[in-house]
Amino acid sequence: MAQKKASEVESWLRKPDGRVSVILIYGPDRGLVSERAQAFARGCGLPLDDPFTVIRLDAGEADREPGRLLDEARMVPMFSAKRLVWVRNAGAQKSLAEDVKALCATPPADAIVLLEAGDLRKGAPIRSAVEASASAIALPCFADEARDLDAVIDDELRKAGMTMGQEARQLLRRNLGGDRLASRGEIVKLVLYAQGEAEIAPHHVEASVGDAAAADTDALLDAMLTGQLAGFDIQFSRTATSPSQAATLLGAALRQLHTVQLLRAAVDAGARPGEAVASARPPIFFSRRRAVESAVSRWTGAAIQRALERLGSASLSARRRPELALAMARQCLMAITADAARMAK
Repeated sequence: MAQKKASEVESWLRKPDGRVSVILIYGPDRGLVSERAQAFARGCGLPLDDPFTVIRLDAGEADREPGRLLDEARMVPMFSAKRLVWVRNAGAQKSLAEDVKALCATPPADAIVLLEAGDLRKGAPIRSAVEASASAIALPCFADEARDLDAVIDDELRKAGMTMGQEARQLLRRNLGGDRLASRGEIVKLVLYAQGEAEIAPHHVEASVGDAAAADTDALLDAMLTGQLAGFDIQFSRTATSPSQAATLLGAALRQLHTVQLLRAAVDAGARPGEAVASARPPIFFSRRRAVESAVSRWTGAAIQRALERLGSASLSARRRPELALAMARQCLMAITADAARMAK
C-alpha cells in the first residue's frame, strides 16, 4: 500500500481502505499528526473509552518490552469484532520497529494498529517497514499551507455560524501555522472572544491572537522605511530588549528592503506605486500598505542597494561581536531611517 502523498491524506482518511491493518501517521507537525490519528480512531467505530477494545501504548513502553505490540495486536478480542492498538510517540525505537515489521509481514486478523510518529526520515526502520507492506500505509503530515489553514478556519467558523472578512483572515493567517492543534486552538479562542458577533473583524483578531512582538517589529520597519526618526527611536526601545534580537531585527529589515526593491523595480517598469503594492506576493498586510507604498515611492534602486549593503555589513559585525550586536543593529537601522528622512525632503 506504501505511502500517500501529503495532499492525498485527507481523502484517504475520509474513506480508509479496509484492507489496511497498520497505519503510520507521521510528520513534523505533531498537532496535525495527533488530529488525524484522532479522526482515524473515531472512524473505526470502536468505543474509544473502552480499555479492552482500544489499547493505548507509548512507543517507549512498547520498545522496552519487545514483542508487546505483537501480543496486543494478535490477542483475540472479547467484546468486539476488532481491537485498536494505538501507539504514540513512535520514532527510532529498534525493538518497536522490529515488531512493526513483523506485523506488516503477517497482518493481524483481529486488530488495527495505529502508529503516531514524529518526522521520520526516508529509510527510517518503521517507515520503511510500513511503506514496503501491501497491508500497511504511511500518511505524512507537513506544516499547514495557506489553503489548509483556510480549511481549518472555515471549519471552525461554520461550527460557530460566523463569517470573516479577507483582512481579518489575512491577519489571522499570519499568527497560525506550524502546528495544527495550536492553530485550531487559536481559532477556537478567537471565535469565543467574538461570540455574539456575526462577523469576525480585524480588531477581534488583534485582541485575541495578535502577535504583539510581530506588530512592534512591523511598526519599527514602517518607521525606518518612511524616515520617522522619533518613531523609530520609540519603536526600537520597545522592540529590542535583548542582544539576541539584533539578528532578528536586521534580518527582518533585510527582507523588507528586498520586498521594496522588487516593488520599486515594478514602478521603474511603469507601474504606479499603489498598483505595485497591491499586486505584491505574498500580500502586504492592509495596515502596512500606506507605509510600504510611501517607501516604494521615495526609495530609489541605488538607495535600496546601499541600505542592503549596510545591513549585510552590520549583520556580519553583529555576529562577530555579539556583546555589541544590539548597538550595531540600532546604529545601522537608524542610519537607514535617516536616509529615508532625507529622501522625503
